[in-house]
Amino acid sequence: MKINRLPAFLLLFLLTAASANAQGPGSGGPQPGGSPTEVPIDGGASLMLAGGAAFALRRLRKRRA
Repeated sequence: MKINRLPAFLLLFLLTAASANAQGPGSGGPQPGGSPTEVPIDGGASLMLAGGAAFALRRLRKRRA
């Protein structure tokens, strides 16, 4: 049984795009001497990169077999 994923993808895309709003102008960033508000994205980004590489290798190995 083959499932067409295009309608589900389009519905998901439209629902997420409709809820995305632009942010208004901020205060211009953090002021010197204040509490830091920056958050490093190292942990999540490296996990996503490793997961994508593992998925790609799995797909390539499955295609060769």
